[in-house]
Amino acid sequence: MNRQPHSYEREIIVAKAIEGVASELRLIDLADYVAFIRLESMASIADIVESAAELYFVPGTLRLGHGCEAHVGWTEAPRIVLDLELRPTGVTVYFTLTLSASDASVDVKYVAFDEPSEDPEANSAFLARALEASRIRRAASMRA
Repeated sequence: MNRQPHSYEREIIVAKAIEGVASELRLIDLADYVAFIRLESMASIADIVESAAELYFVPGTLRLGHGCEAHVGWTEAPRIVLDLELRPTGVTVYFTLTLSASDASVDVKYVAFDEPSEDPEANSAFLARALEASRIRRAASMRA
């Protein structure tokens, strides 16, 4: 697939939006991910993603897509790749989240807008607004 000029900008938008979720997902033991993936227990991984997402987004905004991978070998650093879907109102983002020991990365595969603009920058701005609108707001008293 050829990358479009606005793909990088959208990856940054998505990465910033799910930064907290990615941190939560990295708290899960690597062995658990490997076991669930090898046993094809996608429901267990979907529950992990849903639990991490509920701290940051309204229900149904982030969910496991069609699969995941565990890259664990003798000659490489382990990493987990999750196929995810972000579904704020008006847009769906299909992307992969790669988790490793020290970081996480996002690779946006496709973005579908319910009512796309002909201007890619307007679509990117809409994506950012939609993700911000789907975030859970915590009262200041809860943070203290």
